[in-house]
Amino acid sequence: MQQSRLSNLGTYGHWAASLIGDDIPSYAFRHPRWTTVEQWREVARLRFLERIAGPDLGAVPVVNVDDCGEADGLVYEVLSWQLPAGPRTEAVLLKPAGSSGRLPGVVALHDHGSFKYAGWRKIAHLPGQPVEEWQRAFTRHYYGGVAWANELARRGFVVLAPDAFLFGSRRLDPRTVPPSLRSAEFESATDEPARREAYNVWAGSYEHVISKALLCAGTTWPGVFVAEDRIALEVLVQRPDVDPGRIGCGGLSGGGLRTVFLSAVEPRVRCAVCAGMMFTWRDLLHTKASNHTWMCYVPLLPRELDYPDVFALRAPLPALSLFNSDDELFTLSEMQRAHEMLRVTYSKAGASQRYDGHFFPGAHKFDLPMQREAFAWFERWL
Repeated sequence: MQQSRLSNLGTYGHWAASLIGDDIPSYAFRHPRWTTVEQWREVARLRFLERIAGPDLGAVPVVNVDDCGEADGLVYEVLSWQLPAGPRTEAVLLKPAGSSGRLPGVVALHDHGSFKYAGWRKIAHLPGQPVEEWQRAFTRHYYGGVAWANELARRGFVVLAPDAFLFGSRRLDPRTVPPSLRSAEFESATDEPARREAYNVWAGSYEHVISKALLCAGTTWPGVFVAEDRIALEVLVQRPDVDPGRIGCGGLSGGGLRTVFLSAVEPRVRCAVCAGMMFTWRDLLHTKASNHTWMCYVPLLPRELDYPDVFALRAPLPALSLFNSDDELFTLSEMQRAHEMLRVTYSKAGASQRYDGHFFPGAHKFDLPMQREAFAWFERWL
């Protein structure tokens, strides 16, 4: 690493980068110490689980169907379940109308988007019901103007989109934190748009408190969302209309992060698509950490697994990375380096055809051309 390179840590940047170094991390399959993928994956996956320190959420809770209907060629169910803490988790399930038997299933993982007021409603719309203007604007900006969970369901999948920890139904009520940390704008808002905007601003500024508090509890933010996403996966797998041997997951940005981590620890995820969220720890260390949520970070892990190596924990199961060449959240050369790490790992695992990575023009997004690539990947492997 060039000492003259600008860094988030200023003149300390070169020293901090040297703590990781340019050598292959010790738990990456790319490291020469590992010869068989089965031996490596078992050991490395255990180390990854130790580092994220996820909480035990107990058995799969009872799932309620709070609403259901059929419109626009889709059947939908609004589901909810109660986890050990916080409000009930809400999710939407979508599948083709008139379908029968067991279909392949996909856990659709919503993004971060600096928009914690909503969760699954950013990527799915209830068929036949009005779409709010903020949803239209959000999907135009990030998703080519469509609700991609709906579009995937139309192709013959059962799609489950759950709210993540601290998003949508799982939001943290600002009125329940110490008075000095609350949002006056949120409490004084007189209509839904104002409350939504105030909440998103407050929730973004409160992330560092959340992360520090979770570390004090002996867990991590990634550990919590992985634990909750595993519950959602179990909800999907247990359905009688889903083939448990044909399960996938995918998402953009924060949803891509959740995809990488969930698919790394869950072999039941037979196919995974990470969109707009493949990077290296080095990129975040030097210049891009300021662009990203506290949800990303796992103490000590960078010395043992680079971020692409986490996604590679699923090798030889299929994995697809979709990049935006002008993505403002990452450095192009580091995205290319991450892609090469995955390519080398899958090649060493004897599964070159089961990894693919494509670069698309444009900024941070999961637009229609990228969706077509993702949907084709799901159809190919599921």
